[in-house]
Amino acid sequence: MYRHTAGAVVGAVALIVALTGCTPAAGGGAEEEELSPLSRYLSAAWGGDLSEEEQIERMEKDNAEREELVAQCMTEEGFEYIPAPNTGSISFASDNVYEPDSQEWVAQYGYGMINYPGGDEAMEPSEEYVDPNADYVSSLSAAEQTAFYEVLYGPPTPEEEMSEDGSYEYDWTTAGCHGWAQHEMEGDDPTTSDEHKPIMDAINDFYMGLATAPELADLNAAWATCMDEGGYPGFAAQGDAQMSISDELNAYYENQTEWIEDDPELAELGEREIELALVDLECREKTDYRDKNTEVMTVLEEQFIADHQAELDAFLAAAEQAAR
Repeated sequence: MYRHTAGAVVGAVALIVALTGCTPAAGGGAEEEELSPLSRYLSAAWGGDLSEEEQIERMEKDNAEREELVAQCMTEEGFEYIPAPNTGSISFASDNVYEPDSQEWVAQYGYGMINYPGGDEAMEPSEEYVDPNADYVSSLSAAEQTAFYEVLYGPPTPEEEMSEDGSYEYDWTTAGCHGWAQHEMEGDDPTTSDEHKPIMDAINDFYMGLATAPELADLNAAWATCMDEGGYPGFAAQGDAQMSISDELNAYYENQTEWIEDDPELAELGEREIELALVDLECREKTDYRDKNTEVMTVLEEQFIADHQAELDAFLAAAEQAAR
């Protein structure tokens, strides 16, 4: 009953990051006047026009609706299921700011990947989560428990369908009642609908191509020359510097078989991250990278909006309608 033809899956998370992450404020958030043209144009679609309290309220409402659908599905499949409360705490404000253009901040954190604000603070003990279905599941036999979780989340992904890093392509039709419930909720979501897939793909392609946009070629070349003179040759675009540390960090974690506290190897990578980030910052300052990059981005985004005005207007209207 709950297995339907899989619809198109759009990279909505990546899209949201692209839309809201172009010009971050010093405090880690994005004020309205600091949003790029396309981000500002579509901010209402992502709840950017809501207050923190309204965003929390929406998330809690969505979770309650999703869990009710999961319970409906599980019941029809022959199991008991109590809708679970939202298990994640939501926080928008933080004293731990992200300041990649501050020399003092970069000297302490680099890109904020290995060492970051608040990273050395003791973790506050959180309230222990109590699964409302724990007693029921424990009353089932081992075989019934396996069946319960397969109906709830879907069967384990076959090894041949997983990539080398353990990732796999999500398919809601094989994700059990959770997958079905999420799909039902996304039925009117324009970010995942076939109707608006062309503009979603266009936005994703637009942002993916910005780093190598011809309009940024001279600026990236000037930055790369500065990096070469600073002892870091081989980078073609400004984002390549941070990506090089990201690649090393990913390789580090992929090679770990157990957690090593205060690992000297990770500490050494953190030191190299800071050294690289400081040279990167110096070169961005020398080339006036941020302001010039923003100027180019603004022109490109405004042109994108002009080229896709009708599609964007239709998407925005659908998103605002779905949010009501």
